[in-house]
Parts: sequence; C-alpha cells; structure tokens
Amino acid sequence: MVHDARVFTGVRGSGPARAVAVGRDGRILAVGSDAEVRRFAGRDTEVVDGHGGSLLSGIHDGHAHPTDAASRSLRPSLDGAEQTAEDLRKTLTGFLKDTSGDEPDGWLVVEDWNPVGLLPRGTAPHHSMLDALPTRRPVVLRGGDGHNMWVNQRALDIAKITAATPDPIGGKIVKGPDGKPTGVLKDDAQPLVSRHIPEPDEAALVAAAAKVFAEAAASGITTFMEAVTGAEELALYRALAAAGKLPQRIVPALRLTSEQAKDPRGAVAYAKKLRADFDGVRGLRFGTVKVFLDGVIEHPAQTAALLKPYLDKDGKPTDHRGDLYVSAADFGRLTAACNAEGWQLHAHAIGDRAVRTALDGYAYALRRTGRRDVRNTIAHLQLVDPADLRRFAELGVVACMQLQWATRNAWTVDALLPYLGAARHRWLYPARGLQSHGARLSGGSDWPVDPLQVWNQVRTAVDRRGTDAEGEGDLYRAKEGISRTSSLLMHTLGAARQLRMAHLTGTVEAGKQADLVLLDRDVTRCPVADISGAEVRLTLAGGTVVHDGESPSGRAAAARVTRAAGRPRGSCGCG
Repeated sequence: MVHDARVFTGVRGSGPARAVAVGRDGRILAVGSDAEVRRFAGRDTEVVDGHGGSLLSGIHDGHAHPTDAASRSLRPSLDGAEQTAEDLRKTLTGFLKDTSGDEPDGWLVVEDWNPVGLLPRGTAPHHSMLDALPTRRPVVLRGGDGHNMWVNQRALDIAKITAATPDPIGGKIVKGPDGKPTGVLKDDAQPLVSRHIPEPDEAALVAAAAKVFAEAAASGITTFMEAVTGAEELALYRALAAAGKLPQRIVPALRLTSEQAKDPRGAVAYAKKLRADFDGVRGLRFGTVKVFLDGVIEHPAQTAALLKPYLDKDGKPTDHRGDLYVSAADFGRLTAACNAEGWQLHAHAIGDRAVRTALDGYAYALRRTGRRDVRNTIAHLQLVDPADLRRFAELGVVACMQLQWATRNAWTVDALLPYLGAARHRWLYPARGLQSHGARLSGGSDWPVDPLQVWNQVRTAVDRRGTDAEGEGDLYRAKEGISRTSSLLMHTLGAARQLRMAHLTGTVEAGKQADLVLLDRDVTRCPVADISGAEVRLTLAGGTVVHDGESPSGRAAAARVTRAAGRPRGSCGCG
C-alpha cells in the first residue's frame, strides 16, 4: 500500500486520490483517499509513505532499443561529441591504446559518433581521416542515430566495398567525386561492414543487458517496445528471462527488410516462425512487425523522404527528396496481409513523404481488411505535412513520438533549418497539431539514440525546451507544445494503447496490473522545468518491486541513470 501520495490515475473524470492498495495477485485493489484504502491493509501489508510525491502508472516506452543500449555499453563511446578531425584522432588514439592487445587485426568499434559533429561545420568525414590513425586495425564509428557508419580503408577492404559495389536496397555507400567510397555507409549499407564484426561475448552481453534493464526500472519504465528485433535480440531476451533479469514486459517489433516488405506472405510466415521459436519466453508479447520507410533528415545524411526537395545551404531548392525504402503499394499490401493475421505494423517515418506513404499504406489495408483494432503505428513523425494531420484519427493510426527531440539545438536548427526553410521547419514534431485533429499520441524514447531521460522527455513535450535547449529558447511551444496531462497520458495510457495493453495497464484503477511509479515530487503541480529532475523512489511491474530507490542496488542503478543523463544528445530516428 502507498499512501500520502498525489495519484495521477489517468482516468478521465476520476476524483482526487492519495493512496493505492495492491493485492497479492499483482493487481490494484483500491484507489482513493488514505482512509478509504487503509481498510485493505493487513498485518503483513507493506506500507510506503509517498511524502506527497506523484504515484502514477508505469512508463510504457513505445519505441526503444534496450538491447542495443546493452551492446553499446560494452564498447568505447564518443558520447555524441562535436570535435575537429584532429581532436577526434586524439580520442581514437586513446581508445587504440586502451585496446592495444587487439593489434594488429582486432576491430575497434566506437559507439555514439555524431554524424553532424565534425568541426568546423560542413567538414565531410572520409576514410583518410581514420587511415591516419597509428594502426592497421579495421576501425568503425557507429553513428548515435543508428543510420550512419564511418569506417577506415581496412574495414572497406575486409567488406570488399569498392567503387563498383552497388548500393544495397534501403542503403547508400557514399562515394566521392572520384567515384570511390568515402567510408560513410548509410542505413542498410551498414551491414556490409557490421556483419564482419565479431559478436560480443554472450555472458558479457547478458550482464550488460541486466544493468540496462535495471536502469530502465530506475527510470520508471515497466514496458518496452523493442523497435528492431530479430533472432539475436530474442535470444538475448530468452537468456535474460531464464536468469530472472528481465523486469519489464517486452513487445518485440520484428524487423522486416525492404526486400521482405515486397513479399507479404513470406513476411507473415517469417514473423510467425520467430513467434513460434520464442513464444515461451516469459515477458515477451508478440504481435508487432517493423518496417523502415526512410532514414534521417539532418544534414549531411538527408535520407529522410520529403514531399518537396531539400534546400542547399544557401536556401535554394535541390533535386534531392531523400530516400523512400518501401513504396506505398508494397507497404499497403504488406500491412493488409499482416493485419488480416492480427499483426500490427510499426513504421519508421521521419520525413513528410514517408509519413504520407505510411498513411496511404494503412488506408489501403483498412479498405481491404476493415480492421481498426490492430493499432498500426507511425514512429518519429519529425516532419508531417499539415494536410495529413487529420488522417491519423480517420485511419485509427497511433502517432508514436519521441518528443525529447523537440527542442531548439544544433540538431533542429543548424542541421535542419537551412535545408528545410522556415515554412516546413515550423512543422517539426507537430504534437499539438496531431492531437487537435484527434490523433492518439504515444511516447517513446528511442534509447540509446538519446540517453534515457524519461522525465525530461515528459517535460519537453510540454515546454519544447527540456534540459537540451542550451539557452536557445523553445521549439514552437506556442504552436506544438501539449499540456502536462497530455504528456503524462501519452507516456502511460497512450503507449499502453499503442501496445494493445490498455485493458491491462496504463492507468491506476482497481483491477489493472499494478504497474506503478512513485516519484520524489508531484509532477502534476511542480514547475514544468522541475519535472526533468524527478527521481523514482519505487517502481512496481505487475505488483513486483523492480526498483527500490532506497536499496543499494536501486541507488546504484539510479546513479547510472543520472550519469547517462548528463551526456550530450545523439540524433534522432534510430529505428
């Protein structure tokens, strides 16, 4: 039982509540005043004093990559830093010294490279900069956005990438004026190199993942949608569940390639096979497949699909509209086939042309199947054409947004504004526009593209500043900021609805699973900026304590979360 708390029930029209009782079956017994709930307490009831802090539903993260966070934690990181080529070489030389035992042929894989962070602005990455390092080892810098990779000539040679190598479907091998590879690989060109990199030791990966999920519990997360999942990620979940190290529910989004998207029958069979192979893993809830429709919008990548061309640095139109990886016709046929079997589609769409493609595909599927209950979703929605805002509600499509990106900084200004122009730039992350047209919003972090900062994420949806604003003001708060209540709902009930779990969780009411988070402050009343600093005192998943902020392990997990929150942000649109 938790008492003396400010309960945010998430239930429309519910009265004020100060206490919640949880039954032995892991469900909520009662919600109400301290006096009303106290009668459910027995001799062995554990009673927690909320000290006036918020008690609300657990956070359901509608789009994240927690297993990738575990993998990244095992490698050196650039932490999204902005550096000159000379400073970058110094940093990488330090990493080489730290791993000198891997000479001469061991791979150096470095995480969280900032694809727009090479200084001075406009400096293009080239393998020659990495070739100058004092090593012959293959060197790989993985972009924090998940969409870019920069490698040296040794890595290109191992992968047999030459001027004659064609771009794979859904990817691009960047080539210079001489027609030779520059060392930059975009989207589905990255596996040309990454498939040659040895996998981390399984025991080390399981241990890293256990820490990662403990950090998530310390942040208040009780459910994740793992946004890119295949057999390797599912095998890791099986190992975690067997070890009792999986505190959250997981909805795995089974990733389909651009080629698989053209074969609806084969795609459905593939999803069913993975579900059959891993269906007995406790904590996994199958039913979602994932497709990338485009890449990322920031300069210099510009692989997101736009309705109108990108501008050049001087604001003049180009002939480049980005890359669309799956056509509307193919996406529609795929969605119809999956929806008919009860599978939900989750589409990565950053640019307004990709968003429209997803909506067109969902419209086709709705006409063919008549099913509105599958909760097809579009994730990211960085740029949406205003003509498409109303279509979300009309088609029953969930808008899954990562609103910690909706802040004014180098990513949204320097890397976007000149290349979009002011008229389009105004429609970045149009949360209020979507909501006012009846769209259902859900929240996601896209962790580890950004550090896991759940409460700053909740705050930024409201003030469009967050801790990342760097004194530069807000990003169209007057036009696109949403209310505090709306933000809390999109990260609890909204995401639970997206994940087709709202009948089980997402609100604090009798009969629901006791997914609960107790905070050190009342986030419904404190100054909006103070929401970012909220600390989780207690997290329950299905009535089980998965984070106790007063325990040694809980304090350690919370400390890791605090340290990570101080890192520079990555980019956007990892998956």
